[in-house]
Amino acid sequence: MTIKEARQAAGLTQQSMSDLLGIPKRSIENWEGGKRQCPDWAERLIVEKLLSITEQTPTDK
Repeated sequence: MTIKEARQAAGLTQQSMSDLLGIPKRSIENWEGGKRQCPDWAERLIVEKLLSITEQTPTDK
């Protein structure tokens, strides 16, 4: 799963993800847009954190 997929699954915007995790919005934009590569170890941690948010968030479905 990519950072973008995990962010979207958590229902977050790039700005809200930035605020929540303390990652500059520009970094998120660059990673998702393919301009920069997020280090593999950092990507795994970010995706795990976003997935844990997804699991804690009740769905409307």
